[in-house]
Amino acid sequence: MNKTIRRASVFALLLVLSLLVRATWLQFYDGKALADDNDNRRNAIATYSRPLGNIIVGGDTVTGSTRTKGSDLAYKRTYTDGELYAAVTGYASQAYAPTQLEGIYKDLLNGTDNRLKTVMDTVTGKRAEPGDVVTTIDPAVQKAAYRALGDKKGGAVAIDPRTGRILAAVSTPSYDPSSLTDANTAGKAWKSLNADKDKPLTNRALRQPLPPGSTFKLVVAAAALEDGLYHDVDQHTDSPDPYTLPGTVRPLSNENKSAPCRNAPIRVALQYSCNNVFGKMAVDLGQDKVRAMAEKFGFNNEAQDVPVRAYPSVYPSGMDKAQTALTGIGQFDVTATPLQMALVSATIADGGKQVAPHVVARITDSGGDVLKDFDDSADTEEVISSTTAEQLQSAMRTVVKDGTGTNALIDGATVGGKTGTAQHGENNSKTPYAWFTSYAKSDSNDKEVAVAVMVEQSDAARSEVSGNGLAAPVAKAMMQAALK
Repeated sequence: MNKTIRRASVFALLLVLSLLVRATWLQFYDGKALADDNDNRRNAIATYSRPLGNIIVGGDTVTGSTRTKGSDLAYKRTYTDGELYAAVTGYASQAYAPTQLEGIYKDLLNGTDNRLKTVMDTVTGKRAEPGDVVTTIDPAVQKAAYRALGDKKGGAVAIDPRTGRILAAVSTPSYDPSSLTDANTAGKAWKSLNADKDKPLTNRALRQPLPPGSTFKLVVAAAALEDGLYHDVDQHTDSPDPYTLPGTVRPLSNENKSAPCRNAPIRVALQYSCNNVFGKMAVDLGQDKVRAMAEKFGFNNEAQDVPVRAYPSVYPSGMDKAQTALTGIGQFDVTATPLQMALVSATIADGGKQVAPHVVARITDSGGDVLKDFDDSADTEEVISSTTAEQLQSAMRTVVKDGTGTNALIDGATVGGKTGTAQHGENNSKTPYAWFTSYAKSDSNDKEVAVAVMVEQSDAARSEVSGNGLAAPVAKAMMQAALK
C-alpha cells in the first residue's frame, strides 16, 4: 500500500471515529436535553396521554383530567374552584410550562418521578402511575380570605405558628387555570390575562413585595427589646414629637395628631402607630441592627421556598440616618410580602420560634403511600427570646383591644395585631397600601393562627384607606375560620 492510500485510509478512519464520538455524545449527553426540551412535542404527548395525579386540599382533589377530542394530546387538566386555589396550584397547560405546585411537582404528577417506579417499571421502561400532592391549605380559611378580599386587589396568607403549615394563600383578582390548559384556546386566554391591567397572574400572596408600612414596626420593636435599648414595652422611650429626620428639616409626622406619642412606650407607640417613636428608634439602633433583626425574621432571603418560590422581602443597606428613620416605619426601600408579614406574627405568637412555612404536607404515590412528609421535616429556629415575644404579644393585644386594630376583635379568642398604611407613589400621590398582620388563639380549644393581609387597591375613598378599615376585616374572617 503506497503512502497516499495509507494517508487516505487513516483520514477516513478518523472521520468514522469522529462520527461515532459525535453520535455517542448526542445519544448519551445531549439526548436527555433534547428529550426534555419544551419544544419536543413527544413530551407533551406523553404527559397528556393519560390523567395526571392530583393536588389535594382538605382531603378533596381540586384538580382533575378530562378526555379531549381530535387531538394527539389525549387528556387536559381541569380545576375545581380554580380561581380560589390558583395562587397555590398554578396551572398545567398543554401550551405553556406549568407553574406553582403544578410545575414544582410535574414529574410526580405525570409519573416520571423515579420514586414512583416499581422494579417492573424500571425493567420495561413503562411510565409509573402518577402521584399526588397533599397541601396544608385549610379550605375554610382559604374561602374566608377569598370572599373577604372580594373585589379588592390584594393578597393574604394564614399560617399555623406551631407547625409552619400555610393554611391559606390567596391573591385577588385571581384567574381560572382551566382557561390555560387546552392548547387550542390557551393562547387567547394568555393574551387576555396578560393584557389585564389588574395583573391576575401575579401572585400577590407570595410574589408581590410592597412597602409594609407600620406593620414593620413590630420588627423594629423586637430589635430594640433584644438589643436592650428598651427593657420592656412599658418603658418610656426617648422620642420627641415631632421628630425631625436627621440631617433634614422634615418632621416625621403622626397620622393621629392628638395621639400621646411624645416619649411613648413601645406599647403605646404600637397602639397609636407613632411614627416619631419608631423612626427615632431605628436611628438609635442603627441600620445594621435593624437589618440583622429583619433578616432573622426572613427578610433578604433570596430562596424562601414553601416550596413555591416566594419573592424576597427586602430591608435595604447603605442608607443615611434620615433614610434609616423612614425604614423604621416600613417605608423608604423596605418591602414585604403577605407571607413575610404573616411569618413575623407567627414567630411572635409562637414564643419567638419560627417554623419553616410550607404549603405541602406530603407527597404520595398512586396508592397513597407517603414519599416525603414535609410536616416532619420543617425546620425551627429561635428568632427572638420568649420574653421579647411575650412582650410583643401583649402590646399587639393592646392594638386590637384599644388601638388602631379594633376591627380584628373576635369573641372567644385572644387576638393581637398591627395595622399599616404604606405610602404609595411620589409624595404619596397614589392610593396607599393597607396592611394588617395579627395572631389569634382560641379561648376554648388549642387552635391558633397568624395572618397578614395586604390590600393594594380597593374602591374605597382615599380618606377611608387604612389597615383597620380594609385589611383587618379580612384578617378577622380568616382567623375566625381557622379557630373553628
